Amino acid sequence: MSVLDCAGKPLDLSSPQVMGVLNVTPDSFSDGGEFTRVERAVEHAIVMAEQGAAIIDIGGESTRPGAQPVSVADELDRVLPVIDALRRRLTIPLSIDTSKPEVMTAAVSAGAGFINDVNALRADGALQAAQSTGVPVCLMHMQGAPDSMQESPRYTDVVAEVVEFLAGRIQTCVRAGFECAQLVVDPGFGFGKSLGHNLALMRHLDTMNSLQVPVLIGVSRKSMIGALLDVEPKDRLAGGLVLAALAVSRGARLVRTHDVGPTVDALKIVTAVEAA
Repeated sequence: MSVLDCAGKPLDLSSPQVMGVLNVTPDSFSDGGEFTRVERAVEHAIVMAEQGAAIIDIGGESTRPGAQPVSVADELDRVLPVIDALRRRLTIPLSIDTSKPEVMTAAVSAGAGFINDVNALRADGALQAAQSTGVPVCLMHMQGAPDSMQESPRYTDVVAEVVEFLAGRIQTCVRAGFECAQLVVDPGFGFGKSLGHNLALMRHLDTMNSLQVPVLIGVSRKSMIGALLDVEPKDRLAGGLVLAALAVSRGARLVRTHDVGPTVDALKIVTAVEAA
């Protein structure tokens, strides 16, 4: 199914779309502290929507390598005012970037229509909480946890193992009452992966199409670009655009990015070439 029902707001993935990143955290790796004020976060989300974002992903807890968890109360205090303000200002769906079941249900009640979980609904109660909301969910692969995932990631075959994990999570969700039409998967670039693992996943990203659900990728400003180009996070736009284009050419339907306008333009070019 190419159109996801995000609590009454459609997300049409018949062509590749852009998910705008809105981190309302003090410690995210690229934009930590920039959007902790509700007014500033709302302004930025509106700009991303005007630039062509099809959905805005709101996160109140950093999942950068080495990040420490925050309490449910702190995460709710960060995201709920932003969701409440944006649901009245935007016609596009809002996504909640969280692994906590309490945050999932509260965020959807406040106006979110999509759940983006880096832990693939493995936290206690998360599967049941997400299913009860009735909104689509993105299941991401992560080896380890954010505070330690980059210390020594190891795989025998990273592509096969990521596909196997995601297939298992899809099956678990379907058994819990989800429809496949509600599910999206993310191979988790940078989440418990070395540079070599990330490159292999991108090279063979089309393997994810065997899962028969839309594929989301998030490579914006990530360390794999820094390692290849020796540049700081805010100087990684060119690398991110190339990776976004490669991902879409290999079947990705949703690109999560900090740099919405340029990414929208890049995807228009790829789509035009693929359709020629």
